[in-house]
Amino acid sequence: MPIKILPLLIAALSGVAMAIQGTINSALGKVIGLWESTFIVHLTGLLLVSLLLFICKLGDGCLTDILKAPWYSYLGGLLGVLIIYSVVLSIPKVGVAPATTAIVLGQVFTAGLVDHLGLFGMNKIPFSLYNVLGTLLMAGGAWLILKR
Repeated sequence: MPIKILPLLIAALSGVAMAIQGTINSALGKVIGLWESTFIVHLTGLLLVSLLLFICKLGDGCLTDILKAPWYSYLGGLLGVLIIYSVVLSIPKVGVAPATTAIVLGQVFTAGLVDHLGLFGMNKIPFSLYNVLGTLLMAGGAWLILKR
């Protein structure tokens, strides 16, 4: 399986954005509150996506097909609220690096499970011994980062 560099760079960029976003959202949460900052984050996101879709015409899908998607695909917004709230809550308490480390570890463990089981319509990608060892090494690295 050839490694695709551009998608991995884009994914890494999203990680950079997540760390910055969590920090900024936490700063907002300290001023206006946790639920209020979660609301503002989603409101500004809604405004941007509305502008891109309806004014800039950047969408390539069809909103009229909305009912064709599986039921679980509509849970992303609910998970988004949980994610933003959890990040805004945790970063001021433990710091950006430890919180981000915990986030990444949670993502990797869950992603491995989703791949291995082929959940949510994804292709099954077996979790090999190398994947397990790599994840354990990441967990060890996380432990070192979190150690004070």
